[in-house]
Amino acid sequence: MPARTGSQYLARLDDRTTEIHIDGEVVTSAVSRHPAFSSVARSFARLYDLQHDPAHRGDLTFPSPATGEPVPVSFLAPRTTDDLVRRRAGMQVWARDSAGFLGRTPDYLASALTAFGAAPAFFARAGDVFAERMLRYADRMREEDLLLAHTLVPPQVNRAVPAVRQGDGALATHIVHERSDGIVVRGARLLATAAPIADELLVLPSTVLRNAPEDAPYSFAFAVPTDAPGLRFHCRSSLHRGGGAFDEPLASRFDEMDAIAVFDDVFVPSERVFLLGRPELCNTLYSETGAGALMTHQVVTRTLAKTEFFLGLASSMAEAIGISGFAHIQQQIAELISYVEIERALLRAAEVEGTSNEHGVFLPRWETLNAARNWYPTHVAPRLTEIVRTFGASGLMATPSEADFAADAHGDLELYLQSATCGAVDRTALFRLAADAAVSGFAGRQTLYEQFFFGDPVRMAAALVGSYDLGPAQDRVRDLLDRER
Repeated sequence: MPARTGSQYLARLDDRTTEIHIDGEVVTSAVSRHPAFSSVARSFARLYDLQHDPAHRGDLTFPSPATGEPVPVSFLAPRTTDDLVRRRAGMQVWARDSAGFLGRTPDYLASALTAFGAAPAFFARAGDVFAERMLRYADRMREEDLLLAHTLVPPQVNRAVPAVRQGDGALATHIVHERSDGIVVRGARLLATAAPIADELLVLPSTVLRNAPEDAPYSFAFAVPTDAPGLRFHCRSSLHRGGGAFDEPLASRFDEMDAIAVFDDVFVPSERVFLLGRPELCNTLYSETGAGALMTHQVVTRTLAKTEFFLGLASSMAEAIGISGFAHIQQQIAELISYVEIERALLRAAEVEGTSNEHGVFLPRWETLNAARNWYPTHVAPRLTEIVRTFGASGLMATPSEADFAADAHGDLELYLQSATCGAVDRTALFRLAADAAVSGFAGRQTLYEQFFFGDPVRMAAALVGSYDLGPAQDRVRDLLDRER
């Protein structure tokens, strides 16, 4: 089957019997019509429809190596810089369509599977059968164009001890039985973003495992359908309160649901198990296959789109209320421009300076992407919302609803909420968008999500320092000190 349409995605979603718990309710069918999931499901359906839009399908698809049919370009295994650029062009279409607020669009985990499928030698180190399984699974996901979610983190019960020891080892997802035809797993994982509206759940290695006997039951990589028997999802409350596009312009479209995945003796058939009982392979899965680099390439493409959106939002607000000529406002808009151009430059530099790994996949330069993924959550993301709050100030609270305008018999709102460049309705719509981006519950979740997207920023910084070759820079200092005075 070639690249899916939105209606095909929604039909398959509603055919599933995924067990979803939300606000005291259990949902097992017609997920796309449930109030907590319907809006974001339609946003994902829109992404699938863009694959068939004549204006975008050339960017979003490429001929399948198996059938010649159009399949998502995120499954293109890059062999050159041009291939990386082609992948980015497709990822950019989707990222801009959601203004970067959807963090789990299909191209994110498709990028991981592309790297996994191109690295059979890595999986063969666990046995040839694991390489064959991974190849078949990656090919199937490409050809069927399925939406994948994933889950990584063990429950945060007592972080002073390893996950394998929490609750006497019973809390983190682990293998309880190995059978001739598969494995049985039990426990929980955080955080399965978008899993309630996904087709498949990838359960991949998360925290670093020690190469000790007690780690073996926690060392695996596998995939299950989201409606596998015994698998259930416990969701947070929806951040979309039911308003339309005027009242909740972002939450009504892009509230990706986050969930806890609980495995209640879930059976995983052998053909869906890609690593088993090999902690040392689990610890190097992302780096040695190149999955980490391709996934980060997608993430930086998305965060660039988000930064572009905030530049447009802040500058539009400044023009609307007549502050764009003030020096301190221009200084902050210049700051946003710098963020956009720096991110764009980092992406391009990573592509141009990429190299082929041992599996023949041309990867963007990791050091550059690693710097970008450390820089954005700590320096850029917090400033995007801070600048919008500074520009809007109390105006972000003076935002009547769409219904208020319809009921305003006295014309108060039209008179008192007009702006320097537009009428009251347009100004309010703009400021409600700003509020949803910077001060709402939806905005708060986005801030937390970006801050910890790749994990604890402190540990990420330590990993960046530990992996970066400081030798050349230090050699220059020594050369200068050693010169004759």
